[in-house]
Parts: sequence; structure tokens; C-alpha cells
Amino acid sequence: MTARPPVPPFDRAAALKKVQAAEDAWNTRDPERVAGAYTVDSVWRNRDTFVTGRPAIVEFLTDKWARELDYALRKSLWAFDGDRIAVRFQYECRDSGGQWWRSYGNELWEFDENGLMRRREASINDLRIEESERRVFGTRPASEHGVEFPLQ
Repeated sequence: MTARPPVPPFDRAAALKKVQAAEDAWNTRDPERVAGAYTVDSVWRNRDTFVTGRPAIVEFLTDKWARELDYALRKSLWAFDGDRIAVRFQYECRDSGGQWWRSYGNELWEFDENGLMRRREASINDLRIEESERRVFGTRPASEHGVEFPLQ
């Protein structure tokens, strides 16, 4: 198996790098690319959906990004310890009817010794917003890596 650095145990710099790598990958909206960061038997809880394994992750993300148009995400490090990282995030997208949404959430991540995520638990809340209220656009410039977004 190929390692996916950084690998645990994480220090602050490695945890920040892992969080930014996840943000960058998710912003590609490429299910295959994103799924490559997870173990072949990775277990997810995403809201009220439970997913196990890379093929199911690819299917889940394909469906997600078919519904969540113009998706743009920001993640920030909350805490880390050993092989675990906690993040908070915000993303914005619009639905097929043109309604914009901002989703707030927290994720708990657990990694294997190769730096692949073996467990992901996501709790997410959605807020209807007007297009004029958007603040997340495309990928984050390198100069903004690690910058926090306001909660409201």
C-alpha cells in the first residue's frame, strides 16, 4: 500500500497539511480522486447516511455533486491527537432550482498508519442563503490556507 502523507501521529503542521489537502481534493468535485484518500473499507457517517468502502464513497459523492451545484468548501483544523483529526467546515452550493445553501459542519477523522482515512463522521446543518450572501468561491488561494471563516 502506498502511503498518503502526512501520516500519523500528527503534529500541528501535519494536521494542517492534511486538512488543506482534504479541502483541495473535495473542491475538485472528483469522486475518484477524493475516494483515493480513504482506506478501501473506510466507514462514513454523513448526516443520516452510512457508507462503507471506496466504491460506495464514489457513488455517494457522485450523487452529492450532481445535486449540490457550484459546490465550494472551506475546512479548518479544530483539534488533533495521534491518528485523529477534528475539523469544522462550511460549504456553499446551489440546488437545481437555483436556491443557494450554506452548510456548516464538523467532521471526526481517523487514519491508518499509511495516512488513509479509515473513519469519517460528519454532522452537517444547512442554511438557505441568497446568492448575494455567498462568501465561498472556488478553491482557496494559498495565501488564505488555514484562515478561519466566520460562523454567520
